Amino acid sequence: MTTTDADAEDHGAHPRFAEALRALGLDDVLARTRRFPEATRTAAEAAAAIGCGLSQICKSLVFAADGVPVLVLMDGASRVDVERVRRELDAGKVTRADARVVRETTGYAIGGVPPFGHRTRTRVLADRGLLEHDLVWAAAGTPYTVFPVAPKDLVLHAGATVADVREHTA
Repeated sequence: MTTTDADAEDHGAHPRFAEALRALGLDDVLARTRRFPEATRTAAEAAAAIGCGLSQICKSLVFAADGVPVLVLMDGASRVDVERVRRELDAGKVTRADARVVRETTGYAIGGVPPFGHRTRTRVLADRGLLEHDLVWAAAGTPYTVFPVAPKDLVLHAGATVADVREHTA
């Protein structure tokens, strides 16, 4: 099925992400996608718009592990510990990817990167903390759209490895 402009207006999801959902048989998720008039670019903006807790937002963050892009899915209330990511991937160096690498790797701009449905296949780590919720909200390919998903389904569809990669404060 081809995404039309009318479809995009109905649900607000990025056409590439809408196609990914359809290909996975997740039309019901597409129907629950929400579009907001104000940007939901940050976890705080998304949580405020949705009316949920900050930790119920799933951030999709791109890092470079020895120069190779990797996606880390993290709850909105936590920060990624790059040293934990480095150890998990057995990499020499892990850095935050710049906006160009994020767009080239995923096909989406920072602030709207969904957890799957990307331009290229990348390794994905999902922080174990996401599994503490029954439902989380993630970007649907634009800075104005989000969709709800059960964390176990998120891990499955993203092809993620569950790991403890959040920063722990003393």
